[in-house]
Amino acid sequence: MAAPMPGAAPGGPPAYEAMTGPLVPTKLLAIPAIALAMLITGILLNAEWALGFLHVGFGAVWTGFDLFAGFMVGPVLKKLDPPMRVAFMKRYGPRMLVVMPTLATITLAAGFQLARKAEFLTMPYPRHWWLVGSFALVGVMATSAFAILLPSNLQVLMELKKPQPNFALVGKLSARYATFAAVAGVSQLVTLIIMTRLASF
Repeated sequence: MAAPMPGAAPGGPPAYEAMTGPLVPTKLLAIPAIALAMLITGILLNAEWALGFLHVGFGAVWTGFDLFAGFMVGPVLKKLDPPMRVAFMKRYGPRMLVVMPTLATITLAAGFQLARKAEFLTMPYPRHWWLVGSFALVGVMATSAFAILLPSNLQVLMELKKPQPNFALVGKLSARYATFAAVAGVSQLVTLIIMTRLASF
């Protein structure tokens, strides 16, 4: 059984209150709904401006979120006392559970459509190596977003819904989240360098 949260009074009522209600606030679901509608419209219309706006706009926000989470939130979160860290994750986690997958999905999907439309996918070598490099970085970012960050965040929230969470596990998962958010943010910055180089050909 997990140890009680530090700060709980011995023999007294538990200091921790489990999360209640759905993992994701219903009102936040409007964000992915609107974003997906914009993406589908841009693809159906084959509108370069719309796809460019979605790719650049959502990609910039995604990069900013990852860099902020990895290099600002992460170091601060690791130094917080367990009760404060848990209180922060209760509010931060549900929002990131919606925002980050939405940003990643729209950015990658719109970017692929732009690459297809601009015929980057069929460019000859050696320029094609730049595209190969960008695809490798996209793989790193997609893996970080959907195979590490999303499951880690979800596992934290599921743990915090328990009457007696494993706070050591919550701390470990929070640290992992911050680390891979930083990895994704740096990968995105390198991708920006590659994309600007491709645009100059």
